[in-house]
Amino acid sequence: MRAFHRSGLFLSFLMCTVGLQLASCRTAASGQYPLDLERELAALERGGRLGVAVLDTGTGVLRGHRLDERFAMCSTFKLALAAMVLDRAAHGGTPLQTRLQVAPSDLLAHAPVTRAAVEAAAARGAATAELSLAELAEAAQTTSDNGAANLLLRDLGGPAAFTAFCRAHGDAVTRLDRYEPKMNYVMPGDERDTTTPRAMAQLLATLFGGALAPAERQTLRQWMIATANGAARVRQGLPVAWLAGDKIGTGGGGGMTVHCNDVVWIEPPGRAPWVVAVYYDTGVVGEWPSKADEAVLAEVGRIVARW
Repeated sequence: MRAFHRSGLFLSFLMCTVGLQLASCRTAASGQYPLDLERELAALERGGRLGVAVLDTGTGVLRGHRLDERFAMCSTFKLALAAMVLDRAAHGGTPLQTRLQVAPSDLLAHAPVTRAAVEAAAARGAATAELSLAELAEAAQTTSDNGAANLLLRDLGGPAAFTAFCRAHGDAVTRLDRYEPKMNYVMPGDERDTTTPRAMAQLLATLFGGALAPAERQTLRQWMIATANGAARVRQGLPVAWLAGDKIGTGGGGGMTVHCNDVVWIEPPGRAPWVVAVYYDTGVVGEWPSKADEAVLAEVGRIVARW
């Protein structure tokens, strides 16, 4: 992984620099992007609803499709949850080294890190395991561990505290109402546990644009880059040389349509970072996204790269 220059990234949020970057900013300001982005994205829907926000942090230009429609967040909320844990510690709250008890009753169907800890504790004859807040936040982000997410949510004050964190950072839309796994079950017309592409893209840009302290921004960025389960989604469509990190979300089952989501931080060479938030309600009732569903998100990545 290449070194990360914090001051350079921060300044790229505030202004475009000389040369290629200045030229790209002039193009963006005049609206002369090479593609009809909205039309290209709309063509990918294939009967479902595809919401996409593409935000250039260097110019503030934000475009996309179904920007202000609500979608089920699914596990994309864990990105902001990890940021919330880091932010609290940075502002004199509970230190990241603080350890929480992890009991067998805390485990859910998808809990790779917390389950391994509980099993290791049981092998030593202990009834419970212990994991630090940093370990739990990293697990929630990088492996989407549902048990870790619930433990963190309870420690932070519950879904209402998560929603308050979003409001405190300018997001008046995103809301969390339930714990895992119930928060994934969002039927048409239900606003619980939802966001919009615009709101999530702007929230991530705000967090990386200075709301998080430099050390916490670096930690979250590293966790996002280390997250591997989104490799077949937006990141699949990006050029190999582009550094990117993300947090995916997936929903389905119980009579719901399948949801296939991805929130991505992208660092194209020679210009300011971009944020892409993709929420795809496939319109098909099922248990899990297909390869074809994930391919739609990969195509979003290709469109963004060409744009």
